[in-house]
Amino acid sequence: MNKNKIHLMLLAVVTVFFVWSLIKPKHYFIWMLEVGPSVLAIAVILLLYNKMRLSTFAYTIIAFLTILTFIGGHYTYDDVPLFNWIKSHFDLKRNDYDRFGHFFKGLLVIVFREILIRKTQLPIGKWVQFLALNMILATAALYEIVEWIAGSMSKRTSKDFVGAQGDIWDAQWDMLLTLTGSLLAIILLSKWHNRSLGKAKSQKDWS
Repeated sequence: MNKNKIHLMLLAVVTVFFVWSLIKPKHYFIWMLEVGPSVLAIAVILLLYNKMRLSTFAYTIIAFLTILTFIGGHYTYDDVPLFNWIKSHFDLKRNDYDRFGHFFKGLLVIVFREILIRKTQLPIGKWVQFLALNMILATAALYEIVEWIAGSMSKRTSKDFVGAQGDIWDAQWDMLLTLTGSLLAIILLSKWHNRSLGKAKSQKDWS
């Protein structure tokens, strides 16, 4: 299938989830806080699509993570039904959708890796991996700072947006899980990503 059609399909799927997420979310203000950054990111990606077209591999990761955000925004991260069922069925102490989401946010390391490879003179190797890991950790830390600031606005925001669920180490767990997901993504997906980049280069998508 033509790569442009695949990208349109990914955008269509993301749009469907966005519309669903918008319909009667648990709290509209919390929904805006959760979904807003993803919508902004999509807008930037669309604006830069012709100037800096990423690989289909990278766009698939972005679409997947955006959908996870839309689901979390609709229900709030500590009240996603499937993870409430898991919590009840396995007698867990918390709804772990936020932990699940932070782990998979580690996949963004592949997107940062691609930007470094395509926009710097660094060869594909240890420095690219190291810098990409630092970029994803900085992003994870920034998100926790934003959560902390937003959580100080009101008790509802603290409960539903931060979603710490009484865990004083929630921010540290979130960053650790993002780091773990990033390391696994580097180890398991780098070769696949390199092949995807090779195809993009051969199709003159590099700018």
